[in-house]
Amino acid sequence: MAKGRTRAFWAALAALAVTSIPAAARAQLSFPGADQQASAANPLADTSLNPGKALLLDLEARFAKDVAARGGAGFASWFADDGVTLGNGVAPVVGKEAIAKSAKWLAKDYQLTWTPTDEKMSPSGEIGYTWGHFDGKSKDANGNPVTTSGRYITIWRHEKDGSWKVVLDAGANDAPEGGDCCKLPSSH
Repeated sequence: MAKGRTRAFWAALAALAVTSIPAAARAQLSFPGADQQASAANPLADTSLNPGKALLLDLEARFAKDVAARGGAGFASWFADDGVTLGNGVAPVVGKEAIAKSAKWLAKDYQLTWTPTDEKMSPSGEIGYTWGHFDGKSKDANGNPVTTSGRYITIWRHEKDGSWKVVLDAGANDAPEGGDCCKLPSSH
């Protein structure tokens, strides 16, 4: 972002960004119920909203809306030419073309949703990141529902053409509940 912008400009930009987040995208942000303890501040009720936070939340909302509508094609379209995806147990996918080739899912077959928990913008305003929780919903070969949940981080970069693109998207699945994942080996 250009240097020398005034506080009033940034305040107006933040207000515009927040009000421009489509209702459907805002609906994807999670709000804890009265009986739930919030693990993080609600980004829409956060009084520390600043232009960087507003921009990153708007990018995430538009990214999520595109993925919900277009599936893998929508996902891949948000990446920089040198973007990278990192996932559990798979090799990194490097480059927008490779990401597009690997992200072939249709929105009707696989629904990927996510909720940002926090974000940070660099002091220069040229790079920022969001992180939070994701859910991937699909069906197995027998038609039974399958949900994969975990945490993600997305790193955004302001491109020379003025757009913002994803340069890194990484996810880690939540540990399975119970089971043998967390037991120490026995000494027998």
